[in-house]
Amino acid sequence: MQPLDEAAVRRAVAEIRRQGIPAIAVCYLHSYADPVHEQRTRALIAEEYPEAMISLSSEVLPAFREFERSMAARLNAYVMPKVSGYVTRLEDRLEAEGIPGRLLLMQSNGGATSAATIRNQPIQTALSGPAAGVVGAAVVGRQAGEDKLIGFDVGGTSADICLIDGAEPALTIEGRVGEWPLGLPMIDIHTIGAGGGSIARVVGGVLTVGPASAGAVPGPVCYGRGGTEPTLTDAHLVLGHLTTRLLMGEMELDRAAAEQAIATHVAEPLGLTVLEAASGIVDIANNNMVGAIRVVSVERGHDPADFALVPFGGAGPLHGGFLLRLLGLRAALIAPEAGVLSSMGLLHSDLKNDFTRTCILRAPDYDLDRLSAVFDNLDARAEGWLDAESIPAEGRSVLWTVGMRYQHQGFELTVPWPGRDVSPEALTEAIEGFHAAHRQLYTFDQPEVPVELVFARVSARGHLGQPSDRHAAPAGGSTPEPTGRQRVHAAGQWLDCPVYDRRDLRAGMRLPGPAIVEQLDATTYILPGQTATVDAFGNLVLRED
Repeated sequence: MQPLDEAAVRRAVAEIRRQGIPAIAVCYLHSYADPVHEQRTRALIAEEYPEAMISLSSEVLPAFREFERSMAARLNAYVMPKVSGYVTRLEDRLEAEGIPGRLLLMQSNGGATSAATIRNQPIQTALSGPAAGVVGAAVVGRQAGEDKLIGFDVGGTSADICLIDGAEPALTIEGRVGEWPLGLPMIDIHTIGAGGGSIARVVGGVLTVGPASAGAVPGPVCYGRGGTEPTLTDAHLVLGHLTTRLLMGEMELDRAAAEQAIATHVAEPLGLTVLEAASGIVDIANNNMVGAIRVVSVERGHDPADFALVPFGGAGPLHGGFLLRLLGLRAALIAPEAGVLSSMGLLHSDLKNDFTRTCILRAPDYDLDRLSAVFDNLDARAEGWLDAESIPAEGRSVLWTVGMRYQHQGFELTVPWPGRDVSPEALTEAIEGFHAAHRQLYTFDQPEVPVELVFARVSARGHLGQPSDRHAAPAGGSTPEPTGRQRVHAAGQWLDCPVYDRRDLRAGMRLPGPAIVEQLDATTYILPGQTATVDAFGNLVLRED
């Protein structure tokens, strides 16, 4: 409506250049509706400061709500220098080493994309690690015939939880990076500060576990690297859930040091024995994890009993049996690659890109011609991206979705748009889907209240050749030979516990608890009263007896 003040833009860019700021975010109030001024600003920056990296809000997040859009553009600019530089150096190294093929990078929406895309929009990688883990969990579930899953990734500092109901994990546009909102489509992952390095402390006479973490350095006390405060890993070691050797014997753990740390910092201040204190540390961590799983299940209208748990990460399999029991889950599936399941998820990821545009339509006179034009534009951009990525027609898929809300609501829900055609019938079906989604999430819907359409989104996917499925070797007996034995403390008593090497397991084998299964990247603890069965893909399937 008003011409761009190009002189003011040039003055601002000159000052930014004088200060040596390497990246510039550009966000104008209504650029989601018309990006021409942001595009012209980019041209002016290129003239005045050609070395600058540029982040346009109309490209990063072309949606209304200027705070969320400006924050996405700013976060994108903030990480641009380091991420873009890293990607460029990585490509140069690959070329110098003569390694063929394209460099693909994971995004937080659960798909991979090209290096060129990430150089321009590095913020797409913000939560890519946990997203890759969710993709890996979905692969494990699909192979095991389970499509209702709870992915549970526990490392040294945090636990990342995601619910998968069907073929695809749910996406959200209400994600956060630290304290900042990030409105880009990303896999809906809930994170808490609970991991193997979570520190146990007594604060005001109350035992807490996490969110403070000992990290990798100095790490748990039992690592012998300078840690002094007891952690969750120390408690597991004291209770016998871990052997005194990690990494298949390459790393010795100091049980005596762990016991002393728990005694000094937890048991003595609370008037408990060391075993009581260690059990309390594990119980509190497990209940924190239960609460996090309820956030993505019960609080969103799902019964955990309908789902199987996929615990992974270095510490996930230690807690899988506990959560199976506490939540009454169907089963826990522990993959052969449990400790590095995120890496497997990377290998099974498809190319993916999302194209979104704000398009507010209000009842009763929905402007379907306008919606059709928006979808056509997004669809053309999606197909153009697939063309640029050289994806053949038989290897591509395109999905339409819309954001809807009741009149006067301040938030919207994303629901599928049926097919790739805009018609009154398709709109009616999408509205019915919105009512159903609202009912599942909030236990009620309001069919009598007008529904507004807020945005349209087209998700493009290019299917890549996936690694072949891994099968376990033929059965070698009902139970493998233990590699050792040790005592575990359970239900107030010490029990004899066999220790198995994961490499010795074969399809059909049964491991009654208590039992410990060691592998290079994780340790699985099977509780008394549970049995693990090895399936055709080598997964340990834990169930209550």
